[in-house]
Amino acid sequence: QLQLVESGGGLVQPGGSLKLSCAASGFTLDYYTMGWFRQAPGKEREGVSCISSSTGSINYADSVWGRFTLSVDNAKKMVYLQMNSLKPEDTAIYYCAAVRGRAGLEYSLYAYWGQGTQVTVSS
Repeated sequence: QLQLVESGGGLVQPGGSLKLSCAASGFTLDYYTMGWFRQAPGKEREGVSCISSSTGSINYADSVWGRFTLSVDNAKKMVYLQMNSLKPEDTAIYYCAAVRGRAGLEYSLYAYWGQGTQVTVSS
């Protein structure tokens, strides 16, 4: 069955970097939109970035524009999120998600989710 497994979270100081990975299995990425989302305590889940495998177009939330970079290795079925210049407000559980077809950063559109990985930005 379709499965997503995130890794790479951890504790980092403000201004630091982390790279999250999402391993996909049970499907090919070709016809799916892959997204990264995050949820901080007491807040609603929000979209961070997504890529449409059919068009290659990548979207970013305004809050991470210029700091985060999404990339995909279709052969390895891996999706990455490089996070630079991290801020305390980036602290959240980060989720990888997938949906067949096109989608944006609205989390309710995504059908498949990983278990999440914790990112904590603190000095």
